[in-house]
Amino acid sequence: MEATASLFTFSLPSTKTQTRQFLTRPVNPFTIPSKPVFKTHRFLPTITAAISRTKKEETVESVRDQLENCYLLAGINYKGFTVKQFQDLRKSLPETTKLIVAKNNLVYKAIEGTQFETLKPCMKGMNVWLFVHTEEIPSALKPYRDFQKEEKLEENDFTGAVFEGKFYGPDEFKTLETLPTRAEIYANLLGSLKTPASSLVTTIQAPARELLMVLKAHIKNLEEKEQGNAVS
Repeated sequence: MEATASLFTFSLPSTKTQTRQFLTRPVNPFTIPSKPVFKTHRFLPTITAAISRTKKEETVESVRDQLENCYLLAGINYKGFTVKQFQDLRKSLPETTKLIVAKNNLVYKAIEGTQFETLKPCMKGMNVWLFVHTEEIPSALKPYRDFQKEEKLEENDFTGAVFEGKFYGPDEFKTLETLPTRAEIYANLLGSLKTPASSLVTTIQAPARELLMVLKAHIKNLEEKEQGNAVS
């Protein structure tokens, strides 16, 4: 039997590179190019709100701290103050007073429910707040009066004050600035004790603060006499 051979042919891939040509669409010269889109970073509003709320709470607490042992709280119109004027004013005040810049609504929130709540008529405009921690009211108010006169700040007057729960408007500050000092009250007391009963009755009919000061002075005088007798 005659055998037949099978021929297998293999084709190698061509080493020639084949180039393909793609047709591109012509550019329309009348087409307006689109604007590039820039991504904007957004700040989280909740963080900003939290910081603002924290500052407000700190301001309220700071005002409440100043209300402790505070005898008088007054508002001063500081619109137009320069930074230097404000710094000079703070330096001129005695240690018994404290000057704080705070928004009206935050101050009212701090004084609400206290004896200083009657300061509400001052809650408008731009105020800086003066806290007086001494019974010597005239000497505490005098530094600002001197500063006001020296800097010619007639329009930057007191907007009001609260003393012993009573509100004093700008036209009533003369009463606060002429209150008797402790030494004057003691002298009046000693004089009343040496005069007829009618003078003593007049002293008793004086405002509660003056009467209280008089009684304290008299008690102190008696205690000193008793101590002196005991030593002798």
